Amino acid sequence: MDDKHLKQLLEEAKTIAVVGISSNPNKTANQIADYLLLQGYTVIPVNPSLETWKGRKVYPTVESIPGHIDIVDVFRRSEYLAGVAEDAVRHGDVGLIFNQLGLSSADAERIAREAGIDYVENRCIYVEHARLIG
Repeated sequence: MDDKHLKQLLEEAKTIAVVGISSNPNKTANQIADYLLLQGYTVIPVNPSLETWKGRKVYPTVESIPGHIDIVDVFRRSEYLAGVAEDAVRHGDVGLIFNQLGLSSADAERIAREAGIDYVENRCIYVEHARLIG
């Protein structure tokens, strides 16, 4: 995805589901979710093992989240990305799947693209947001 399109998606986004949120505040997913909150996004935590995160309801799956999701930001190992992409497709109203640094899956990309969902992998949403929007 080129910078112009990604910048537009980040500027227009309001809701970001963070898949792989953790109860450990030192985990990267939590630190980036905190950054996204500070940038004004509505962060929707996703982890089937948690009930709440910072007072917010944690959803077990992307599919279980009500309403539109602009970005699904994924912090799961690469072998789980196809499953997360399938989960996003089942949700039915997701704009972009964003897989963090070091994460990639040809199957996940194919699943997302066949469903018309924009797809980014092996990039950090924090870095890209800071670089493109500031």
